[in-house]
Amino acid sequence: MVQYRFRRFAAVSCIAISAVIGSAAQADEVEGADADIVVTATRREERAVDVPIAVTSFGGEKLDTLNSSGLDVRFLSSRVPSLQIESSFGRTFPRFYIRGLGNTDFDPNSAQPVSVVYDDVALESPMLKSFPAFDLASVEVLRGPQGTLFGRNTPAGVVKFNSTRPGDTLSGKVSISGATYNTVNAEAAVGGPLGGGFGFRLAGLVQRRDDWVTNTASGPGVLADRKFEGYNDRAARLLLSYEGGPFEALFNVHGRKLDGTPRIFRAGLFQKGSNHFNAGFDKDTVGLDGLTSQTLSQWGTNLHLSLKLEGLGTLYSVSAYEKARVESSGDIDGASCYAFIPGCSLPAINVAAFPVNTGGVTRPREISQELRFASEDMGGFTWQVGAYYFRQKLGYNELAFDGSGATVSHVIHSNRNRNYGLFASGEYKVTPDFTLSGGVRYSNDKKRDFIGGVGQFPGVVLPVTNRVSGDNVSWDLSATYTVAPNLNVYARFATGYLGPAIQDRVNFGSVPSTAGKQTTISGEAGIKGALAGELNFALDGYWYRTKDLQLTAVGGATNSARLLSADKAVGYGLEAELSAKPFAGLAITLGGSYNHTEIKDPTLVVGACGGGCTMLDPIVTIGGNTGASIDGNPLPQAPKWVANATLRYGIPVGDDEIFVFTDWAYRSSINYFLYEAAEFRGRALLEGGARVGYKTSDGLEVAIFARNITNTIRSISAIDFNNLTGMINEPRIVGGELRFSF
Repeated sequence: MVQYRFRRFAAVSCIAISAVIGSAAQADEVEGADADIVVTATRREERAVDVPIAVTSFGGEKLDTLNSSGLDVRFLSSRVPSLQIESSFGRTFPRFYIRGLGNTDFDPNSAQPVSVVYDDVALESPMLKSFPAFDLASVEVLRGPQGTLFGRNTPAGVVKFNSTRPGDTLSGKVSISGATYNTVNAEAAVGGPLGGGFGFRLAGLVQRRDDWVTNTASGPGVLADRKFEGYNDRAARLLLSYEGGPFEALFNVHGRKLDGTPRIFRAGLFQKGSNHFNAGFDKDTVGLDGLTSQTLSQWGTNLHLSLKLEGLGTLYSVSAYEKARVESSGDIDGASCYAFIPGCSLPAINVAAFPVNTGGVTRPREISQELRFASEDMGGFTWQVGAYYFRQKLGYNELAFDGSGATVSHVIHSNRNRNYGLFASGEYKVTPDFTLSGGVRYSNDKKRDFIGGVGQFPGVVLPVTNRVSGDNVSWDLSATYTVAPNLNVYARFATGYLGPAIQDRVNFGSVPSTAGKQTTISGEAGIKGALAGELNFALDGYWYRTKDLQLTAVGGATNSARLLSADKAVGYGLEAELSAKPFAGLAITLGGSYNHTEIKDPTLVVGACGGGCTMLDPIVTIGGNTGASIDGNPLPQAPKWVANATLRYGIPVGDDEIFVFTDWAYRSSINYFLYEAAEFRGRALLEGGARVGYKTSDGLEVAIFARNITNTIRSISAIDFNNLTGMINEPRIVGGELRFSF
């Protein structure tokens, strides 16, 4: 059936593209606004249609609408082909997946193969990656290895946030919405020239929601809050710019403060032998008894400098510093009643095998420096060279609590992470219609991890220090051919690199483990075009192989964690996007992807779940290790199908407009863990939104909106060590919004 759907998807795509190519041949000299979508995927401003990379870029009304309900960066999940985002920490620790490649590890020092670049600064810590998306000019998602211009830890791709910069005229905006659960999403920005070449842009964001999940547990032993899932999230950013002849500077300072609750785990969420919810499930209630708290404070600054050397090119410098403090304590067993207590039986809602209550404080601090020189066009040849330096200090502690809230273990971590890289890339226009481009980068990594303190059921004598190091040369090569004006075909080969890793958990019998570097080689080919009638499209097919795949086997009967290196993983798929304006007032976008992923290592086994799940993988003994064989399994959080669509229709009313906007995102079923189990297979999820409003010609907008309009509730992740514990998606949010821009 899957093969049939894949063939059908491919056939339909090929027919559609064939028709488009035929139309393009007739469209000849037509150029529309969609032909001029600009991206920075190559570290230069270029039209998206000319870039030999699978890249999606959007902003403006679409970005504002998708982000209208107060959700954090996870609102982007499934809104772009092959992109997934999830979190078991709520608003403080997003995990990104592109084309199935990602990392489900929730440890603060875990390395992610998707890089988040915010205003040209690569953020390493997953907690720094959670900085809110507000007052943005655009979001760009670059799919596939980006190991030359963006460096290590990009074998899956890059998610790039670009803030709105100071402009030449005074401009600004303000928006405020109120919605279900007293959700407030307020944003304001103002900017313009200051005189003498200086400019500014000041922006702020307030997102808040009341606690809407009620804790049904009561009694003197209950330490958890009475209600959960609320938050108060504030962020601000100040940009100061200077332009004086060939010299430009941009200073950025930003900060964030979050007070909220940790992610709510729900014990007994799944029916035994099924991935459907258990009897008694209610999204509005849960029973927890352990400590629950979460706060985050974050600030950073960066300085962009550029100097144009006439006739040669431009020298760029990006200096950055980021830091955060995150405190999070959670009742990770997800229950208030336990199997050893009379009247509490497994499996059931709010019942676990034993209590587990953990927490801690994490403090990432990162500095980075990049120098880059980009040449001018030299007879059809352009090039870039540069150097990069990164250093991270990461301190965090792991606390475990007993039933009275007393600390029973306190493990201390002090980590150091250093990387430097040298890179070069070039592009040569062989003929007016044929362009070759390529690049190479050398990366060098060193990590040191110190573990001290006192653990709970420690698997190793403390203190202990672990070290890893590695280097790599990554490269890319691509060719682009112009079939017709605004219609290009391209092919690209690229490699990516994920630095060596350390897994340093020691509680519950875990033993520190290391893994060497992970490398990816990928090939893709595609076609992009912008045609008459405001039609913009892109279609690509890709294949990749990742060797020495870093995997973390977590959970199991002992709640341990182990870093593994699988021999390899392979993936292949198709991705398609289309935007069109068939007639005045109507705008449509469509996107979708088919992604096949597979772990290939017949010698690798992982511990089976300890929560009473129904294993689907065979239990085998290989090399003295007994566990579930995961050879042939898909990667975690890697749906085969992703699809999204938006439709906007506007009706003029004099100089004003009444409009309707709807958006939908779909992902097929996902696997939560490395092994496969009947309960830990997330059901397909379709979420939609709608917005109806009135816009005036002088910048005023009044609208009503709904997010997850069908109120579809699904599990999106799970914990496997205790009971059939899971987490759910956001409920329906309905509200109204007022906007004004000038």
